[in-house]
Amino acid sequence: MNRKEALKAIAEYRRQIDEVDRKLVRLLNERTRIVEKLGRVKEQLQMPIYEPKREDEVFRNVQSCNEGPLPPDALKRLFERIVDEMRTLQRMNRETRNRQRTPEID
Repeated sequence: MNRKEALKAIAEYRRQIDEVDRKLVRLLNERTRIVEKLGRVKEQLQMPIYEPKREDEVFRNVQSCNEGPLPPDALKRLFERIVDEMRTLQRMNRETRNRQRTPEID
């Protein structure tokens, strides 16, 4: 492969990566909307936001369908971050709803 072909290939791979990234953003936002719904139901049932057993299930689930080349440990680290962000979002939403329900006293 000469330099011109290599640069063309790089540009194409980057275009493909950008396309996949946009898909990932859409999917992460879809996941987030579901997590928000879940958070409201858990709040109604007075369930905790953090559920370690459920998080372990999520990690097992994603690792069981991983066909690579992403190593299992890397996949788990990515999902640990995703789950952590979702937990943070649930906490923020819960706090916002609680503030809206509680009138401020001056």
